Amino acid sequence: MNAIKKWIPNIITLGNLTCGMLACWFAAQIKPKELNYEFLWYDVTQYTASSFLVFFAAILDFFDGLAARLLKVHSELGKQLDSLADVVSFGVAPSFIILGYGLMGEYSLLGLFIGIFACIRLAKFNIDTRQSESFLGLPVPSTGIVIASLPFIDKNGPLSFMLNPWMVAGLVVLLCILMVSELPLLALKFKNYSLKDNFYRYLVLLIGLLALILFQFQGLPLVILGYVLVSLIAKSRKT
Repeated sequence: MNAIKKWIPNIITLGNLTCGMLACWFAAQIKPKELNYEFLWYDVTQYTASSFLVFFAAILDFFDGLAARLLKVHSELGKQLDSLADVVSFGVAPSFIILGYGLMGEYSLLGLFIGIFACIRLAKFNIDTRQSESFLGLPVPSTGIVIASLPFIDKNGPLSFMLNPWMVAGLVVLLCILMVSELPLLALKFKNYSLKDNFYRYLVLLIGLLALILFQFQGLPLVILGYVLVSLIAKSRKT
Protein backbone atom coordinates (compact mmCIF):
# COMPACT_ATOMS: atom_id res chain seq x y z
CA MET A 1 0.00 0.00 0.00
CA ASN A 2 2.84 2.39 0.87
CA ALA A 3 4.51 1.65 -2.46
CA ILE A 4 1.31 2.59 -4.30
CA LYS A 5 0.96 5.77 -2.26
CA LYS A 6 4.53 6.77 -3.11
CA TRP A 7 3.82 6.41 -6.81
CA ILE A 8 0.63 8.49 -6.93
CA PRO A 9 2.47 11.84 -7.43
CA ASN A 10 4.79 10.20 -9.97
CA ILE A 11 1.83 8.88 -11.97
CA ILE A 12 0.39 12.41 -12.07
CA THR A 13 3.81 13.67 -13.23
CA LEU A 14 3.84 11.06 -15.99
CA GLY A 15 0.41 12.35 -17.01
CA ASN A 16 2.04 15.77 -17.35
CA LEU A 17 4.73 14.21 -19.56
CA THR A 18 2.13 12.42 -21.68
CA CYS A 19 0.29 15.70 -22.29
CA GLY A 20 3.57 17.30 -23.34
CA MET A 21 4.39 14.54 -25.81
CA LEU A 22 0.91 14.66 -27.31
CA ALA A 23 1.17 18.46 -27.59
CA CYS A 24 4.36 18.02 -29.64
CA TRP A 25 2.66 15.46 -31.86
CA PHE A 26 -0.39 17.63 -32.55
CA ALA A 27 1.72 20.71 -33.29
CA ALA A 28 3.86 18.72 -35.72
CA GLN A 29 0.90 17.70 -37.89
CA ILE A 30 0.92 19.03 -41.46
CA LYS A 31 -2.85 19.33 -41.87
CA PRO A 32 -4.42 20.89 -38.77
CA LYS A 33 -7.92 20.93 -40.30
CA GLU A 34 -8.07 17.15 -39.91
CA LEU A 35 -8.89 17.81 -36.26
CA ASN A 36 -11.76 20.19 -35.72
CA TYR A 37 -14.35 19.95 -32.95
CA GLU A 38 -15.86 21.99 -30.17
CA PHE A 39 -14.40 21.92 -26.67
CA LEU A 40 -16.34 24.12 -24.25
CA TRP A 41 -16.71 27.34 -26.28
CA TYR A 42 -13.60 26.85 -28.47
CA ASP A 43 -13.14 25.46 -31.93
CA VAL A 44 -10.27 23.03 -31.38
CA THR A 45 -7.78 22.49 -34.20
CA GLN A 46 -4.44 20.69 -34.26
CA TYR A 47 -2.58 23.72 -32.88
CA THR A 48 -5.07 24.73 -30.22
CA ALA A 49 -5.20 21.08 -29.15
CA SER A 50 -1.48 21.39 -28.42
CA SER A 51 -2.17 24.47 -26.33
CA PHE A 52 -4.92 22.72 -24.37
CA LEU A 53 -2.56 19.84 -23.67
CA VAL A 54 0.07 22.26 -22.33
CA PHE A 55 -2.60 23.77 -20.06
CA PHE A 56 -3.62 20.29 -18.85
CA ALA A 57 0.05 19.51 -18.23
CA ALA A 58 0.28 22.65 -16.07
CA ILE A 59 -2.72 21.51 -14.01
CA LEU A 60 -1.12 18.09 -13.49
CA ASP A 61 2.20 19.77 -12.64
CA PHE A 62 0.40 21.61 -9.83
CA PHE A 63 -1.38 18.51 -8.54
CA ASP A 64 1.66 16.22 -8.46
CA GLY A 65 3.35 18.56 -5.98
CA LEU A 66 0.12 18.93 -4.01
CA ALA A 67 -0.30 15.15 -3.88
CA ALA A 68 3.29 14.68 -2.71
CA ARG A 69 2.76 17.19 0.11
CA LEU A 70 -0.59 15.74 1.20
CA LEU A 71 0.70 12.16 1.13
CA LYS A 72 4.13 13.15 2.54
CA VAL A 73 5.94 11.10 -0.09
CA HIS A 74 8.61 13.46 -1.41
CA SER A 75 11.40 11.64 -3.20
CA GLU A 76 14.44 12.41 -5.32
CA LEU A 77 12.95 10.28 -8.08
CA GLY A 78 9.80 12.40 -8.08
CA LYS A 79 11.86 15.59 -8.26
CA GLN A 80 13.81 14.35 -11.28
CA LEU A 81 10.68 13.04 -13.03
CA ASP A 82 9.01 16.41 -12.52
CA SER A 83 11.90 18.29 -14.13
CA LEU A 84 12.12 15.92 -17.08
CA ALA A 85 8.38 16.14 -17.67
CA ASP A 86 8.49 19.94 -17.44
CA VAL A 87 11.23 20.15 -20.08
CA VAL A 88 8.95 18.34 -22.53
CA SER A 89 5.60 19.94 -21.61
CA PHE A 90 6.73 23.54 -21.10
CA GLY A 91 9.92 23.70 -23.14
CA VAL A 92 9.83 21.35 -26.12
CA ALA A 93 6.04 21.46 -26.70
CA PRO A 94 5.91 25.31 -26.80
CA SER A 95 8.84 25.24 -29.25
CA PHE A 96 6.78 22.93 -31.47
CA ILE A 97 3.81 25.27 -31.18
CA ILE A 98 5.93 28.18 -32.42
CA LEU A 99 7.22 26.04 -35.29
CA GLY A 100 3.89 24.47 -36.22
CA TYR A 101 1.90 27.68 -36.01
CA GLY A 102 4.64 29.72 -37.72
CA LEU A 103 4.42 32.35 -34.99
CA MET A 104 7.73 33.92 -35.99
CA GLY A 105 7.25 33.62 -39.74
CA GLU A 106 10.30 32.33 -41.57
CA TYR A 107 12.31 32.61 -38.36
CA SER A 108 10.05 30.26 -36.36
CA LEU A 109 12.93 27.80 -36.01
CA LEU A 110 14.33 30.19 -33.41
CA GLY A 111 11.45 29.11 -31.19
CA LEU A 112 13.63 26.10 -30.33
CA PHE A 113 15.45 28.38 -27.90
CA ILE A 114 12.43 28.11 -25.58
CA GLY A 115 13.14 24.39 -25.17
CA ILE A 116 16.90 24.95 -24.83
CA PHE A 117 16.58 27.62 -22.15
CA ALA A 118 13.88 25.64 -20.34
CA CYS A 119 16.36 22.78 -20.06
CA ILE A 120 19.05 25.13 -18.71
CA ARG A 121 16.59 26.66 -16.25
CA LEU A 122 15.52 23.30 -14.82
CA ALA A 123 19.10 22.02 -14.58
CA LYS A 124 20.01 25.16 -12.59
CA PHE A 125 16.90 24.80 -10.42
CA ASN A 126 17.74 21.21 -9.49
CA ILE A 127 21.14 22.13 -8.06
CA ASP A 128 20.08 25.44 -6.49
CA THR A 129 19.23 25.28 -2.77
CA ARG A 130 18.05 28.90 -2.60
CA GLN A 131 14.64 28.45 -4.23
CA SER A 132 12.44 27.01 -1.49
CA GLU A 133 10.52 30.20 -0.58
CA SER A 134 10.82 32.04 -3.89
CA PHE A 135 11.97 31.42 -7.44
CA LEU A 136 15.04 32.92 -9.07
CA GLY A 137 14.02 33.42 -12.66
CA LEU A 138 10.74 32.64 -14.40
CA PRO A 139 9.46 29.07 -13.78
CA VAL A 140 9.36 26.93 -16.90
CA PRO A 141 5.59 26.19 -16.67
CA SER A 142 4.89 29.94 -16.79
CA THR A 143 6.89 30.21 -20.01
CA GLY A 144 5.07 27.26 -21.55
CA ILE A 145 1.67 28.70 -20.68
CA VAL A 146 2.52 32.08 -22.28
CA ILE A 147 3.56 30.47 -25.57
CA ALA A 148 0.63 28.04 -25.56
CA SER A 149 -1.82 30.93 -25.17
CA LEU A 150 -0.71 32.67 -28.40
CA PRO A 151 -2.78 30.52 -30.83
CA PHE A 152 -5.93 31.63 -28.99
CA ILE A 153 -5.35 35.34 -29.64
CA ASP A 154 -7.96 36.87 -31.95
CA LYS A 155 -6.25 38.38 -34.99
CA ASN A 156 -8.79 41.21 -34.89
CA GLY A 157 -8.92 41.61 -31.12
CA PRO A 158 -7.26 44.05 -28.69
CA LEU A 159 -4.29 41.73 -28.14
CA SER A 160 -3.66 41.04 -31.83
CA PHE A 161 -0.40 43.02 -31.69
CA MET A 162 1.09 40.05 -29.82
CA LEU A 163 0.87 37.94 -32.99
CA ASN A 164 3.27 40.19 -34.87
CA PRO A 165 6.30 37.96 -35.65
CA TRP A 166 8.69 40.56 -34.24
CA MET A 167 6.62 40.81 -31.08
CA VAL A 168 6.70 37.02 -30.72
CA ALA A 169 10.46 37.06 -31.30
CA GLY A 170 10.85 39.70 -28.60
CA LEU A 171 8.65 37.64 -26.28
CA VAL A 172 10.80 34.54 -26.87
CA VAL A 173 13.98 36.48 -26.09
CA LEU A 174 12.42 37.96 -22.94
CA LEU A 175 11.15 34.59 -21.70
CA CYS A 176 14.52 32.94 -22.30
CA ILE A 177 16.31 35.69 -20.37
CA LEU A 178 13.80 35.57 -17.52
CA MET A 179 14.10 31.79 -17.17
CA VAL A 180 17.86 31.86 -16.54
CA SER A 181 18.01 35.20 -14.72
CA GLU A 182 18.52 35.75 -10.99
CA LEU A 183 15.29 37.75 -10.81
CA PRO A 184 13.49 36.87 -7.54
CA LEU A 185 9.88 35.81 -8.13
CA LEU A 186 7.15 34.69 -5.76
CA ALA A 187 6.64 31.00 -5.17
CA LEU A 188 2.87 30.55 -5.28
CA LYS A 189 2.85 28.06 -2.43
CA PHE A 190 0.51 28.78 0.48
CA LYS A 191 1.78 27.60 3.86
CA ASN A 192 -1.33 29.20 5.33
CA TYR A 193 -4.16 31.28 3.89
CA SER A 194 -3.89 34.51 5.90
CA LEU A 195 -4.04 37.75 3.93
CA LYS A 196 -1.09 39.19 5.84
CA ASP A 197 1.29 36.38 4.87
CA ASN A 198 -0.02 35.95 1.32
CA PHE A 199 -1.06 39.43 0.19
CA TYR A 200 1.09 39.41 -2.95
CA ARG A 201 0.11 35.84 -3.82
CA TYR A 202 -3.56 36.78 -3.61
CA LEU A 203 -2.82 39.85 -5.73
CA VAL A 204 -1.31 37.63 -8.44
CA LEU A 205 -4.40 35.41 -8.32
CA LEU A 206 -6.69 38.44 -8.60
CA ILE A 207 -4.79 39.80 -11.61
CA GLY A 208 -4.95 36.37 -13.20
CA LEU A 209 -8.68 36.06 -12.58
CA LEU A 210 -9.43 39.49 -14.07
CA ALA A 211 -7.24 38.84 -17.14
CA LEU A 212 -8.97 35.50 -17.78
CA ILE A 213 -12.44 36.99 -17.31
CA LEU A 214 -11.71 39.84 -19.72
CA PHE A 215 -9.66 37.97 -22.34
CA GLN A 216 -10.12 34.24 -21.58
CA PHE A 217 -7.06 32.21 -22.67
CA GLN A 218 -5.77 35.22 -24.60
CA GLY A 219 -5.09 36.92 -21.27
CA LEU A 220 -2.54 34.37 -20.04
CA PRO A 221 0.50 36.45 -21.12
CA LEU A 222 -0.95 39.30 -19.05
CA VAL A 223 -1.21 36.94 -16.07
CA ILE A 224 2.50 36.11 -16.30
CA LEU A 225 3.42 39.78 -16.76
CA GLY A 226 1.37 40.63 -13.66
CA TYR A 227 3.11 37.82 -11.77
CA VAL A 228 6.54 39.24 -12.63
CA LEU A 229 5.56 42.82 -11.75
CA VAL A 230 3.96 41.85 -8.42
CA SER A 231 7.04 39.79 -7.55
CA LEU A 232 9.27 42.80 -8.19
CA ILE A 233 7.04 45.00 -6.02
CA ALA A 234 7.05 42.40 -3.23
CA LYS A 235 10.84 42.18 -3.38
CA SER A 236 11.25 45.99 -3.29
CA ARG A 237 9.00 46.23 -0.21
CA LYS A 238 11.14 43.70 1.65
CA THR A 239 14.42 45.46 0.93
